[in-house]
Amino acid sequence: MLDSADGLLYIDMPRFIRSAKRLMQHIQSMDYSQAKAMWKCSDAIAQSNYERFAKMNLHRGLIPAILAYSGIQYTQMAPGVFTAQMLDYIQKNLRILSGFYGVLRPFDGITAYRLEMGAEINMGTCKTLYQFWGNKIAQSLFVEGKTIINLASKEYSRCVQEYLTDDIEFITCRFGTLRGGKLTEQGTQVKIARGEMVRFMAENSVDNPCELKNFNRLGYRCCEELSDGTTYTFIREWQ
Repeated sequence: MLDSADGLLYIDMPRFIRSAKRLMQHIQSMDYSQAKAMWKCSDAIAQSNYERFAKMNLHRGLIPAILAYSGIQYTQMAPGVFTAQMLDYIQKNLRILSGFYGVLRPFDGITAYRLEMGAEINMGTCKTLYQFWGNKIAQSLFVEGKTIINLASKEYSRCVQEYLTDDIEFITCRFGTLRGGKLTEQGTQVKIARGEMVRFMAENSVDNPCELKNFNRLGYRCCEELSDGTTYTFIREWQ
């Protein structure tokens, strides 16, 4: 184990570190205009990312994956203040999907990067990251367990859903409000709810999908009428 931010330690290297290295080397071979087109971002962000990849080292200055992301769902989850029991729970049960690393356990050591799963990489015969990763992400999850609670966006859950087999229980959690009898899902609120759901599962050591229906935070409740065996729908009762 090596020291990392916030007093937490990373434990392992990502399981697909060799694939990440191939992607890193491919991006390092790009000129600036090619990289910027792939990232689809502003000049300022593209320049920062271009310089980051040029200096990237996949084995030094690493921090646990669970602390490396600053998205809304992660700030809502607030893993930095989890108890030891909660951290142990997410290490065993939470998997983070990544365009660059494929699949991450919370305490895999990673470096800062920017590479969304929807990126077009034009790497040999692979035009997209979906083609690059193929079924590797899905199969790595299936080996660990036959029940998957999906809290990922469509961009990332696609990596798993396209390879589902009959023996896999795949349950997607949806969060929204009812407007005119229809479910409306707002991006920011959905991300907040996903982070809160992970916190709920860790605090309660959830080990049965049915226990998710007890989620009643941030004004949400499970709506049985809009739920089924593959989708749990949570309605926010106030805005």
